[in-house]
Amino acid sequence: MPTLRALRATLVVLTLFGLGTASLPSEPHLTPAAAYLPRLVAGGGAPAAALLAQDASSAHRTTYRSTGPGIRSADRFRAGSITKTFVATVVLQLARERRLQLSDTVDRHLPGLVRGHGNDGRRITLRALLTHTSGLYNYTAAPDAPPVSAVAAIHTAVAHRPTNTDGSYSYSNTDYVLLGLVVQRVTGHGYATEIRRRIIDPLRLTGTSLPGARTDLPAPHGHGYSRDPADGTLRDVTALDPRTAGAAGELISTLADLNRFYSALLGGRLLPPAQLSTLLNTGTTHGIYGMGIYPQELPCGTTVWGHNGRIAGSYVRTAATRDGRHTLTFRVNTDSLTGATLEPALLEAEFCPAGRNRHRTS
Repeated sequence: MPTLRALRATLVVLTLFGLGTASLPSEPHLTPAAAYLPRLVAGGGAPAAALLAQDASSAHRTTYRSTGPGIRSADRFRAGSITKTFVATVVLQLARERRLQLSDTVDRHLPGLVRGHGNDGRRITLRALLTHTSGLYNYTAAPDAPPVSAVAAIHTAVAHRPTNTDGSYSYSNTDYVLLGLVVQRVTGHGYATEIRRRIIDPLRLTGTSLPGARTDLPAPHGHGYSRDPADGTLRDVTALDPRTAGAAGELISTLADLNRFYSALLGGRLLPPAQLSTLLNTGTTHGIYGMGIYPQELPCGTTVWGHNGRIAGSYVRTAATRDGRHTLTFRVNTDSLTGATLEPALLEAEFCPAGRNRHRTS
């Protein structure tokens, strides 16, 4: 999430540049955003970085650029908290089908699961989970080894008192793990099955998957690295147990698939207008977060929508204009990206071309 918000959005245990020459055939020129890739490596501490930008309003421009070894356009990589946008979309679809209501309490679907230490599922709604206003403790912040099941994650969270009880925004992976369980209770299928059926298959996201207990990445893929805090060396963390992330962050995807997903979502292909408006409504969080998606206003006045994802060995960010016609996804193959100004500067370079009216919005 943007700057300060990104710190809140980071998955704690899901621990949320020399310019390359590879490009897609339709690329007419080097965009300003691509010039930031060397900075992500040199200043951000990433071994390699890549981006894919697509703009249907500019002669259908498509730009792919990469820098550093071992990173390619078709690579599958872990997308972390971007999973939340997929989960939220499914929940809004179920609301459209009247199989649940956002005003439903957690206890209505998962009776007794959230209870104790000041936590009470009878007072927490699905809307509060979607907007991170439940106040539930973020289970990934617990000092113990991360749980490898959804129920264990909830038990870990409920063992702590709420972070707040006033309905204010507080990012918590626990919220989306609970939503995954609600989807299963309502549909009789796991959230991964519903995401595949409702989003991945219809949009033909052939590089996107939810691995469950599978610890390796599907081919083709590169490697992911974490920096050892003790000596600064990089450790290969490509293989990991994604069950610690679950519905909060287990997604695997590609640059092209993430662009396609957000373009379809914001373009109205996955949700009708009423549900899409609900998804993008940030009133509850005072402009910080919608439902599995958040806005970022850039200096030129353009507001982009999307999400970031951080998990061991990977950081990724997707942003798109409100109509979904202009999208950008960039990634690095480490979770220890430094330089807080690099991400907003890259987005500004892509979505705020020189000379654009600084008060124009889209």
